[in-house]
Amino acid sequence: MENNKAHILIVDDDNRIRDLLKEYLNENNYIVTTATNSDNARTKISQFKFDLIVLDVMMPGQDGYELTKDLKKKINIPIILLTAKGEVENRIKGLELGADDYIGKPFEPKELLLRIKNIINKNKKIDLSSKYSIGSAIIDLNKMNIKLGEKTKKINLSEKKILIEMLSNLGKTFSRKKIGEISNISQERSIDVMITRLRQKIESNPKNPKYLQTVRGSGYVLWIE
Repeated sequence: MENNKAHILIVDDDNRIRDLLKEYLNENNYIVTTATNSDNARTKISQFKFDLIVLDVMMPGQDGYELTKDLKKKINIPIILLTAKGEVENRIKGLELGADDYIGKPFEPKELLLRIKNIINKNKKIDLSSKYSIGSAIIDLNKMNIKLGEKTKKINLSEKKILIEMLSNLGKTFSRKKIGEISNISQERSIDVMITRLRQKIESNPKNPKYLQTVRGSGYVLWIE
């Protein structure tokens, strides 16, 4: 899978809709996995990291409402519900359960695409007032420090800038050139030194990094479990 593409899970018991949406979203540069029901969706969610779920409400077995309720208790992932047109109360119910948006059937794939783009772009924006966990490390971008165990270490402005970009694009590989543009550092050696310093602040074992990894020949990438 290409690291810079968003990964969408389509959950619907209608083969035609699943195939249509998969083809359309693939053409628009998304990675798409499909599931036929709630149980199948849970299996896929345990296997892959998704950026968004498109979920049909009316399915055999556990319906989309119940799955939304269960998922929102465990993971923070955007969900768009596919609902029957005219069922206003049911749409409100879905939003109350934690769904991020809904779209009524039948719908234009382009409308769904726009809703997906809006939600993913909104979720990419980093809230500087929030704290972010990477393994055992806690990053406070507002106070510009990282706490790992009993130690709290400061980060400088260059480190803060690259952390904001990497946290906004988890799984995306950043070239040294791109990191230099973001952090205003021109020398490749200085970029490598900055990454080494960040690893010492984030990783329990900086010499064998688990989260801030090197992609040989390409650059660096940040992963979060």
